[in-house]
Amino acid sequence: MKKIIVLPPEISLKIAAGEVIERPFSVVKELVENSLDASASEIKVELLSGGKKLVRVTDNGHGMRREDANLCFERHSTSKIRSVEDLSLIATLGFRGEALPSISAVSRVVLKTSDGKEEKGTLIEKEGEKIIQTSDVAFPLGTSVEVRDLFFNLPAREKFLRSDRSELNLIVKFMTFASIAYPEVRFSLIHGKRQVFDYPPVSSLKERIFQVFGKSMLERLLEIDYKEDDKQLYGYASLPPAGHRDRTLQLFYVNKRPVRDRTLLAALNQAYRGFLEKDRYAEAFLFLSYPYTEVDINVHPAKAEVRFKDSRPVFQLVYRSIEQAILREKGVKKIYPTKEEEMGSRMEEKRSFGIGEERDGPAVMRIGERKREWKDLFTPLAKQEETSPHLLGQYLDIYIVACSEEGILIVDQHNAHERILFEKYEEIDKEKKWPQKLALLPILFELSPSQLLSFENNQAMLEEAGFRVEAMGGQSFALKEYPDIFKEEEAKDIFISLLEEKKGEQIEDKKKRLLATLACKTAIKAGQILSYEKMNYLVEELFKTSNSSLCPHGRPIIVKIDKKEIERGLKRS
Repeated sequence: MKKIIVLPPEISLKIAAGEVIERPFSVVKELVENSLDASASEIKVELLSGGKKLVRVTDNGHGMRREDANLCFERHSTSKIRSVEDLSLIATLGFRGEALPSISAVSRVVLKTSDGKEEKGTLIEKEGEKIIQTSDVAFPLGTSVEVRDLFFNLPAREKFLRSDRSELNLIVKFMTFASIAYPEVRFSLIHGKRQVFDYPPVSSLKERIFQVFGKSMLERLLEIDYKEDDKQLYGYASLPPAGHRDRTLQLFYVNKRPVRDRTLLAALNQAYRGFLEKDRYAEAFLFLSYPYTEVDINVHPAKAEVRFKDSRPVFQLVYRSIEQAILREKGVKKIYPTKEEEMGSRMEEKRSFGIGEERDGPAVMRIGERKREWKDLFTPLAKQEETSPHLLGQYLDIYIVACSEEGILIVDQHNAHERILFEKYEEIDKEKKWPQKLALLPILFELSPSQLLSFENNQAMLEEAGFRVEAMGGQSFALKEYPDIFKEEEAKDIFISLLEEKKGEQIEDKKKRLLATLACKTAIKAGQILSYEKMNYLVEELFKTSNSSLCPHGRPIIVKIDKKEIERGLKRS
């Protein structure tokens, strides 16, 4: 019997479909991009069960005649490529000729379309490989593609789909990012009976950012507009020294195609180095116009990546564009602390160690400090029992150093405090006794569509943790109460950071992540000088926890330098 065979079409087509269609998000992406390529000015997406039961995309684009409608379900059919040369000059979003054939191979599809020139439109209904009917239909200019029961004929694939909420969240993010790229197009999204959003067409990128993210976002953005020959970078990015708590709002579009590219992200983050506050990242809505012959977009089945023929000039273009825009802004300078500022920060020591508990005390000498005698460093050791680690001091204002008969312990002060607080917060959460603080004035903020979904899904859990939020209309909300462990100026950012969704996360995992985030935000930071009492408190409390090796996020807390290793290095063994 032959070992190698040629697969029959019904199998090979399903395999090809899997390269392009992974989940409901993939269906929405392909169909919306086809609508944009058809010059639609209105795109409406309707979903049921996160898109698993229904995805319907309707547009008012060019539409198709009967003969084109029949051909669009054939493999490798396309209206965008005519020759090999066209592959290096692709200016459209959809080009692979795989979307509709792949979608129809694994779902039940109803296509309605009209080019507006013929008296009647066309309806084609398919179920997997089988054509159910082709008929005339009354339909205006444009196209509607209805996709039901995704993977109905691939049950093994269907069971790997996520929850309705997770699938919907992916689609919301894609639709949001697509709307940023095409402000002149109306985008609307409906899930079940609920309108998730409806963005009417606007005349500029600035107005669309306002629609999606609100006024507060615009106020912290800087316009970027830089040209070099036939290359251009334009859009908006963070106005220093503000920034975002993570990198989730770093959006790049190459020739209006949303992409994730390491070169672009590296250039962005390096350009902002020294301009942003600590632990903040640049927000960016940036569009790169680049010669089509210099960009290969056919390197990823889902068209999520591109490859530049030479990435170096791309990096330099993005870096220069952003740096020049920042330096042009009046009063903006790179953040290099002066010696006086450094001295001031080293003298400042005030941090809450528990729920409203302050533990101030005389400063202990840090390892490497030259102004005191070394004997002063070891004076407090008499207080320690012989069986416990002996505290030596603080190194680089980041690590606590202790020793025992077995060797030297290096303790990350932030990770250690995070573990201690996490377990305290677990106990508080079990008893449902989170102390709350009433905001002097309601703290106003705006949520993006994906953040709003996360808030609705997790509202009960957030309220249990001490956050009370009220809707103010549209995308605006007011934070009325928050956990007493935070300062008022921290509360809003911490609340918004808790709205981040993780793939495939269960309720218990979500609760642990929430508590870990609270612990991280309230723990002492790297670079903070600690008194002897505070260091001693951390070491003692750390070894009382259930896991002194790892912080709640899985990072190591302690590095041990074994006594034998020390003796080996010093030739004593």
